[in-house]
Amino acid sequence: MRLLFLGDMVGRTGRMAVFEQLPGLIQSLKTDFVIVNGENAANGFGVTQAIFDATLEAGADVMTTGNHVWDQKEALSFAGGEERFLRPANYPAGTPGRGVNIYEARNGARVMVMNLMGRVFMHPELDDPFACGEAILADGPLGVAADVVFVDFHAEATSEKLCFAHFADGRVSAVVGTHTHVPTADHQILPGGTAYLSDAGMCGDYDSSLGMDKEEPINRFISKIPKGRFEPASGEATLSGVGMDIDEQTGLATHIAPLRIGPRLENTLPWRD
Repeated sequence: MRLLFLGDMVGRTGRMAVFEQLPGLIQSLKTDFVIVNGENAANGFGVTQAIFDATLEAGADVMTTGNHVWDQKEALSFAGGEERFLRPANYPAGTPGRGVNIYEARNGARVMVMNLMGRVFMHPELDDPFACGEAILADGPLGVAADVVFVDFHAEATSEKLCFAHFADGRVSAVVGTHTHVPTADHQILPGGTAYLSDAGMCGDYDSSLGMDKEEPINRFISKIPKGRFEPASGEATLSGVGMDIDEQTGLATHIAPLRIGPRLENTLPWRD
């Protein structure tokens, strides 16, 4: 099966690029399942019900998130009732919503999507993502509970992302990192058959500081004195993500390659046919 993942949507320019281009990409790339990280979609911080609904209407099967998931307080009210909305699974017990679920792809495959968040340089108070992931896989192993297992590992440290991928190698179909908004060039299939990428990048304006208008971040580096809020950059967005082929018989990856479409980065598609 073909799975497409798009990195963090940042602000209006990022989400509108996804809404406008994703339907055509699904058709032209013949994808069976689409995951979009939406945690920065609402003015750069969090996600609203309307944005979540529009993302699904554009063709996404699931929305994953990360540390900004609750920045829009309405997410606390709709997270529990939306099966296709995921927050990190290693939030404390009792947190609204879910961190993992199983869905049916367009080709009938059972796809488990797991959302985890790293602790290094981020939130050390969270539950251990390794232990959390282990418990989820013990309860629903690849090939038994699902034909495909995809992990969005939302983290700052590439070492934490890569170590989790090696930890889960052969037991999940793919581990793709999010959060840094910078696409990495280390897409690969690990020895056990798990597809890996340290960071998928963002869907947003790359003439920016990680999707934010660059003037205020530059000011804070130079003067150390805030002059205003961070606001999403409003230039033309570049879509950034990754596509992969997964053998449904084994649940392991056979191909992984980046997707980048837009004005700033070198454009590339994960499939050429």
